Amino acid sequence: MEDNNMKKFTAVQFLNFALGFFGLQFAWQMRIILSGPVTENLGASPLLYGLIWLAGPFTGMVVQPLIGAVSDKTISPFGRRRPYLLGGALIASVALWIFPNSANVADFFSRFLHLQLPELTALLIAAIMIWVIDACINIAQGPYRALIPDVVPPEQHSIANSFISLAIGLGSVVAAGTAPFLKIVFDYQMSVTAQFIMAALAFTLAMLWTCITIKEHSIRKEVELAHVAEKQEDSFVDSVKDFFALSPEVSKICLMQFFTWIGTMCLLINFTQFAVHTIYNVPDLSGAEDAVKVLFTQAVTDGTNFSSICFAIFNLVCFLVAIPIGILSAKFGNKKVHIISLISMIAAYLGLAFVKSQLAVAILMGIAGIGWASICALPFAMLSQFIKKGTEGSVMGIFNIFIAGPQVFVCTLVAWFISSCSFPAGESGCINHHWEYVFIIGAICLALAAVIASSVKEKTTVTV
Repeated sequence: MEDNNMKKFTAVQFLNFALGFFGLQFAWQMRIILSGPVTENLGASPLLYGLIWLAGPFTGMVVQPLIGAVSDKTISPFGRRRPYLLGGALIASVALWIFPNSANVADFFSRFLHLQLPELTALLIAAIMIWVIDACINIAQGPYRALIPDVVPPEQHSIANSFISLAIGLGSVVAAGTAPFLKIVFDYQMSVTAQFIMAALAFTLAMLWTCITIKEHSIRKEVELAHVAEKQEDSFVDSVKDFFALSPEVSKICLMQFFTWIGTMCLLINFTQFAVHTIYNVPDLSGAEDAVKVLFTQAVTDGTNFSSICFAIFNLVCFLVAIPIGILSAKFGNKKVHIISLISMIAAYLGLAFVKSQLAVAILMGIAGIGWASICALPFAMLSQFIKKGTEGSVMGIFNIFIAGPQVFVCTLVAWFISSCSFPAGESGCINHHWEYVFIIGAICLALAAVIASSVKEKTTVTV
């Protein structure tokens, strides 16, 4: 096989390789932070905002496995994975530009096509753009992970994944921190549109750099590739059938993951709205008149900036503790370290539900970042102990259902619950919602995940 002749990557090559993921995470983080304020300004209630968020889990469950399988069979002069990396980035970048301009685009089409409901058209365009962004991020992400065994020698796979983790952390911090940094240091407030354009440029340019600097190898001849792809499909069907027969512990890990991600998505989906409406006391503006929206323009901007700062702290802590968590889990076991990390996140959630001080909220987001670092790594390490060799990709694809599925729960039932928990908001004539309730729900789910984790019997012994 030609891939036996792979040359070891240098540090510069690893940086080139990881830069594309930096851009991908940059775009994803911007979508997390700013999609709420944009859609609410267009008239989306908390429930409708949750339904729009369904784009993430649906595309994750459908697009990623599909594109991964298609890219396995792709043969082109540009390579197997790179067409999807760059294609996903380019299409997502167009959607990132259109999304904050949905009202202007809707106004243009309303005049051109003589439509009577430009507001509804704007919200529809925004929802479509979110789905396109999420789909394209998934189109790029699956083949990106598959590029590692394609071009990196096996003995360097762990290093390659470490550089990707580095890119994820830095991409999140830079995306979340740029606008607040410019405001604090230079007293310049970036518009929401400018931030999305920045994300589009980061995604496209970073992915283009990786595609130019990383050359794919001709790993197999066309006939061999088709044969291997067919075998992989067979092994995937078998792994679906046998997944829960791998070990009784696999079912526990999946249930743990299910409740973990309900708790996690309670924060990721709702924190910006919590910051704007609970910390900065902005009422629900989804049905407000333009004159009322103008009154709260500065408060919405301040709340969004504060959310960005908190997300930057959240991801920075995750980045800083990721390696220590790996060292501790090697010494004391994945389960023990993961349970302690979840407990720290539960404590942070309970604090967020009852504390309204900006400083306290920022500190609590940093504490929650400890749990986030563990969630990104240790459940996968716990599952990997029970995977049969040669079925890793298929099993991880099934495991992804227990990440995407909980998001559907949060986007529907939790969003409906928050929409139902309204109260009068002062003299504005508007209402507000108890966004802090999402952290109580999240803490309960994380506590259930920790209890389930405690029942998992790890297969390997720890090192002392």
